[in-house]
Amino acid sequence: MSVSSWFFWALASAVFAALTAIFAKVGIEGVDSDLATWVRTVVILIVLSGFVYFAGKWSNPAELSSKTWVFLILSGLATGASWVCYFRALKIGNASQVAPVDKLSLVLVAVFAFAFLGERPSLREWFGILMVAAGVLVLAWKK
Repeated sequence: MSVSSWFFWALASAVFAALTAIFAKVGIEGVDSDLATWVRTVVILIVLSGFVYFAGKWSNPAELSSKTWVFLILSGLATGASWVCYFRALKIGNASQVAPVDKLSLVLVAVFAFAFLGERPSLREWFGILMVAAGVLVLAWKK
């Protein structure tokens, strides 16, 4: 598997997302979840700013198209809303239940990509998506 493989990066994302849940659950003890989300966001801003600068990837944002700006802003707003909701859920729930429900986003991405982007998963892929949905329900369901 090469480092340019989408699977490598997706797997790394999953590992870091799992660590995010564990670190966040410990980190929000005795702290307001919104303040914790703000701290996390500042850390991300600093780290990404350094990465973009030192990797030589900086370019003038004013040169981006208006369509790019609109959709990146919408993506940022959705990310912020997701983080606020995620941290609030972690504050009051178990990480082992919150994280799987959060991963229902996998199912929703497939449905939204089908509806809005014209992506057409195969029958095998839809079966996998349904299995993820069932797994989320099993993990989230309390006796």
